[in-house]
Amino acid sequence: MIKKEKVGVLFSGGKDSCLALFEVGKENVDVLLSIIPKSKDSWMFHKPNVKLLKKQAEMLGVELITQESKSGKEKELKELKKLISKSKINKLVVGGLASNYQGNRIKKICEELGVEFIAPLWSYSSKQLWKELLDNNFKIIITKISCEGLGKEFIGKIIDKERFKELEELEKKYRFRLDFEGGEAETSVLHMPGFKKEIKVEYGVESEGSYRHFIKIKKIN
Repeated sequence: MIKKEKVGVLFSGGKDSCLALFEVGKENVDVLLSIIPKSKDSWMFHKPNVKLLKKQAEMLGVELITQESKSGKEKELKELKKLISKSKINKLVVGGLASNYQGNRIKKICEELGVEFIAPLWSYSSKQLWKELLDNNFKIIITKISCEGLGKEFIGKIIDKERFKELEELEKKYRFRLDFEGGEAETSVLHMPGFKKEIKVEYGVESEGSYRHFIKIKKIN
């Protein structure tokens, strides 16, 4: 008997993991795997809003498996290994870009578990990444900011082509990474090809000093 391949996507609900899912095709994905860090900041992972994450999985119509993780590089890697093992997947799709610290660590875990590592965005530049997202009508909001140059007015706003031009101008001035791979910001996707409908959120903004801002989601529809 030929064993059926089981494909999982390491899924935060952010722009990179959603685009990776889009690139491999939702119809080829069996399960979404999500690490939920307990703290606001994580060495390895984007911290999703759990209710929003579940809503995204519902809109995609794909099973979601989550795993809580304590902070600390080795603890997070241990929890990821546990999550991949219990999902019983043969292939793992990730949204990491080339030379991405997270992507290289995940690849090593996959090799240890005999799981094929798939990174469809591995060679993408920041501009190519955003071009794919905007050309395919992804509706993306910024949910966390941790750098100088991005004001809290960006929190919760959909990044359309006009707002992306603003981001490009700010990136030139403040020298942050436009793809946010350095932890400058985190995102969530409210709509993409394959969603049953667009997610709507009501939210506030929480700030910690001048350069750290977080979305506080009050209601999800």
